[in-house]
Amino acid sequence: MNAAATETLHRPYWRLGSSGEEDEAAASLGRRIALAARPVAAVVRRAAPRAAATIVAAQVLGAAATALMLIVAGDVLSKLLEPGDAAARLAAALGPLLLVAALLVLRIGLDAATGIARAHLAPKARREAEQTLFAATLHIDLASFDDPSFYDQLQRARDRGILHLEGALTALVGTGSAALSVAAAAVALLYFHPLLPLILLLATAPEAWGALAAAKIQYGGMATTVSLTRQCEMMAELATQRSSAPEIRANEAQAYVLSEYAATAEALQDHLIDLGVREAKAVALGRLVSAIGLAASFGALALMIDAGWLGLAAAGGAIIAIRTAGASLSSLVVTGHELLEKALYISDYQDFLDRARQRTPEPAGAAAPSAPKAIRLDRVSFSYPGSDRLAVRDVSLTIRAGETVALVGENGSGKTTLAKLIAGLYRPTGGSISWDGVDLRDIAPHSLADRVAMVLQEPIRWPRSARDNVRIGRHRRDDPGDAFLTEAALQSRAAEVVEQLPRGWQTLLSRQFRGGHDLSAGQWQRLAVARGLYRDAPLVIWDEPTAPLDAKAEHAVYESLRRLARDRTVVLITHRLASVRNADRIFLLDSGALAEEGTHEELLRLGGRYAELYDLQLRLYG
Repeated sequence: MNAAATETLHRPYWRLGSSGEEDEAAASLGRRIALAARPVAAVVRRAAPRAAATIVAAQVLGAAATALMLIVAGDVLSKLLEPGDAAARLAAALGPLLLVAALLVLRIGLDAATGIARAHLAPKARREAEQTLFAATLHIDLASFDDPSFYDQLQRARDRGILHLEGALTALVGTGSAALSVAAAAVALLYFHPLLPLILLLATAPEAWGALAAAKIQYGGMATTVSLTRQCEMMAELATQRSSAPEIRANEAQAYVLSEYAATAEALQDHLIDLGVREAKAVALGRLVSAIGLAASFGALALMIDAGWLGLAAAGGAIIAIRTAGASLSSLVVTGHELLEKALYISDYQDFLDRARQRTPEPAGAAAPSAPKAIRLDRVSFSYPGSDRLAVRDVSLTIRAGETVALVGENGSGKTTLAKLIAGLYRPTGGSISWDGVDLRDIAPHSLADRVAMVLQEPIRWPRSARDNVRIGRHRRDDPGDAFLTEAALQSRAAEVVEQLPRGWQTLLSRQFRGGHDLSAGQWQRLAVARGLYRDAPLVIWDEPTAPLDAKAEHAVYESLRRLARDRTVVLITHRLASVRNADRIFLLDSGALAEEGTHEELLRLGGRYAELYDLQLRLYG
């Protein structure tokens, strides 16, 4: 692949962080492994403390049994190598042999206990980790989702942190078992002679170094791996999603999708091959040096026997211990390598939780007014994270109880952002917003949210029943006989949609499952309007609620809106100026600033931007 193509695939917005992130990732290996231990330990402590304790106890006892078994094996060899009658030697060795057999059975039982406990550990840890992540995500402030760096870190924590957390636990159990087996062999060697553990280190240290070097190589390339993977996944989704299929075929864009995927997939393939080759070389070098060290260790044993430092039986026991350590080391290298790689990713999970904790609003605060008499904005400004442009600029206005106010303006004028500020979903970066004189910063977030109902232009299409799609507006509401549900459905004309469904209110609204049913955009919007009506809050915010509806359905929704507005405060956001003629006041926004204010008639007489837009729409739509 040429340099220009490679540079295109590595454009800044595909990267995870700074251009030096790969170097930093490799250099901070030890720090990230240490950080990874915290979330793993915390998750295990919360999710399955008994299973974890069982595994630790079983592995420690198993290691002790292994060490004792190796020492007794040396005793067996000593008795078998003694001069005298063979039958007498066998009789003398029978007791130690039975002890070795008993220790072996004990080790098998302890391994079984470890396996059973591990079967409980991984699923429980995954559930706990996911629940912790989702709880953190659901409670952070809304502006965090508009911060590209933070949002990307969330995706990394969700897609890789949790995935590798489960794998790290499995690898951790295997690594612990193998490491304790190596330690048991070292204890046995120490029993035979104080110099023998040094010989074991000579044979095993290089291979451990190779595993560590391979892990650093793998994590050092993570930023590029994830960057290219994200691009491949984007094209893969476009190629396989139902929503994109019609337009791709209509535009004959199949070749474009395939070529874009092929370019990125080739770059990812070459990158992964490069990492794999470098990793294999590091592991091979470590194993080669370990093999040389193992040969040297056997030579050292021969010299110790020749010098009389070690008896022949003890040397035989040492060889068994070294071979046992070698087998355990092979397992340790595999599981340890896997653990190191996965543990490096887990720090992303912990980093996200730490940042999420800082971005979670304090739950304490005053109760929001049950029905605010006045909502005042005083020189309110707001900019999205990472942006140097103000989405809302120095806006001051007052909304009184029972009013229907409309926010109008061209695309990008700040209408939706201002509505979310009024609802308390965003915090102003300048100025203040108060409900009945109480600053929103001093009101408990859950209390504030309880007083607001929002119907958005692109609402969530919940993959649940039609009934749940409406009731989720206030899912804990006591509704005997579905009286409020029925009323909301009739007012929004969602009842007409439900009547056409094969199982009525119990119909599953998702084609991803057998027996599921899908709706048109307009039908989904009727359910969203019903959901807003069912929520029954004193402040209602409608953000282009009828955009996908036909004229008849739109008229019915606005009739419902007028009835709803009698006892509530309504903020209506729309492009269709004919829909806001009956609003008590209209606020025209231009580039985030409040440009015009008044009733429909007042703004027409003013002859400004509102009048110009209204005349344009009148000529366009009649």
